Amino acid sequence: MNSRRAFVVWGVAVLAYVLAVVQRSSLGVSGVDAQDRFAVSAAVLSTLAVVQIAVYAGLQIPVGIALDRIGPRRLVLLGALLLVLGQAVVAVSPTIGPAVVGRVLVGAGDAMTFISVIRLLPMWFSGRILPQISQWTGNLGQVGQIASAFPFALLLHTAGWTVAFGVAAAASAVGLVLAFVFVRNGPVPVRTDTIPLPHTWSAAFHTFGHALRRPGTQLGFWSHYVTQSSGTVFSLLWGVPMLRGLGYSSTEAAGFLTVIVAVGFVAGPLLGVLCARYPLRRSNLVLGVVVLLGVVWTFVLIWPGHPPTWLLVLLVVAMGIGGPGSLIGFDFARSFNPMGSLGSANGVVNVGGFLAAFVMMFLIGVLLDAVARVTGQTVFAWSNFRAALTVQYVVVGFGVGMLLHARRRTRAQMHEQDGIRVAPLWVALVARLRKRTVQ
Repeated sequence: MNSRRAFVVWGVAVLAYVLAVVQRSSLGVSGVDAQDRFAVSAAVLSTLAVVQIAVYAGLQIPVGIALDRIGPRRLVLLGALLLVLGQAVVAVSPTIGPAVVGRVLVGAGDAMTFISVIRLLPMWFSGRILPQISQWTGNLGQVGQIASAFPFALLLHTAGWTVAFGVAAAASAVGLVLAFVFVRNGPVPVRTDTIPLPHTWSAAFHTFGHALRRPGTQLGFWSHYVTQSSGTVFSLLWGVPMLRGLGYSSTEAAGFLTVIVAVGFVAGPLLGVLCARYPLRRSNLVLGVVVLLGVVWTFVLIWPGHPPTWLLVLLVVAMGIGGPGSLIGFDFARSFNPMGSLGSANGVVNVGGFLAAFVMMFLIGVLLDAVARVTGQTVFAWSNFRAALTVQYVVVGFGVGMLLHARRRTRAQMHEQDGIRVAPLWVALVARLRKRTVQ
C-alpha cells in the first residue's frame, strides 16, 4: 500500500484518463468546425455530443458491474482501444452519420476509463491519502482538456480535421501500449467491512443491486449530478460556441477552458483535505458549490448586454470548482460501500453528472434553434444562448431536491446503524462558537 509501484501504476492509469479526456473534449473545441464540415443545425450538432454522453452514462452501470467481476486493468485497456477506433472514424468521416458512430465508440471507451482508474485507487492506496489521490486523479485528468483546447485546436485550424483527429487517435494508441505494460490490478486490502469480489456474473449483478439501494450511493449520484453537469456542458459542447457568440476568438475561448482546469488544480486538493478532515460535512461542500454556480450563472444571464470578461472569468472559476466538487460523490461511494461492490457504486455515481449533462446539452441545442427562428439572429448569438441556458435551473434544481432527500436517508441510516447523529450545519457552528467562547 502507498508504495513506489502504486504511484507508477497510478501515474500511467492517470495518463490513460488524460488521453480519454482529450478525446472526450475534442468535439467541444471543434463544435463550430463540425457545424461547417457537416452543414448541420445546432440541434443536430448537439446530437453528436449527446449520443457520446448518452453512451457514456448508459455504460457506467454495466462497466461498474464488470469492474467488480474482472477488475479495472482489462477495462482500461479496452477503453483505450475503443478511443483509438472512435477518433479514427471521426477523422475520416465525410458526413455526420459516420461521425456519430465514431463518437459512440469514443463515449464507450471513455465510459470505461475514469471509474476503472478510480477503482484502482483503493487497491493500491489506503488511509487519509485516498481522498486526496482521488482529487488529484480527477484534476490531472483535466489536463486533457488543456491539450484539446490548445495543441489539438491549433492542429485542427492549421492541418485540418482529418490530421487533428488522426493524431488524437494515435495518442490514445500510445496510452494503450503504456497501460498494457504498467497497469496492474492491485492487492485487495483487508477491511472489516469488506465483501468478497464476485466470482460470477450473477453474483456481480446481485452486488450491484445492493450498491444501488444504499442511500450513500444515491447521495453520491446526486452530488455528482448537481456539481459536474454545468461544467461538462460548457466544456464538451456549448462553451466555445457561446464565447464565440460573445465575440471572443477561438484562442481566447480556449483560454477560458484552461482556466477551468487551472482552478481545479487549486480547488481539488483543498476539497480533498476538507473531505478527509470533515467527512460528515461533505454534502455541505457539495451544496456550497451548487450555490456558487447558481449565483454566478444568474449574474451572467441577467447582465444587460454582453457580460464583461471579469464576470465570465468568475463563471469558469466556479465551474472549475464544480469539477473537483463532483468527485465528492465518489468519496460517498467509497465510504458507504464495501470493497466488493465499489466498482458498481462508482458506476452509479458517475452516471449522475453525465445524465444531467446529456439532458441539458440536448435541450440547449433545441432551444437555440427555436429561439433563433423567433429572433431571426444567427444560432450562436448571445441572446439565443441567454434563453437556452436557463434550462440548467430546472435540471440542477431537481437534482438538489433529490440530493437533500438522499442525505436525509443516509443520515438516518448512519444514526440507526452506527449511532452517529449529524446535526444541521448551523447547529454545529453555534456549538463550536460556544465552545470556543467558554475556552
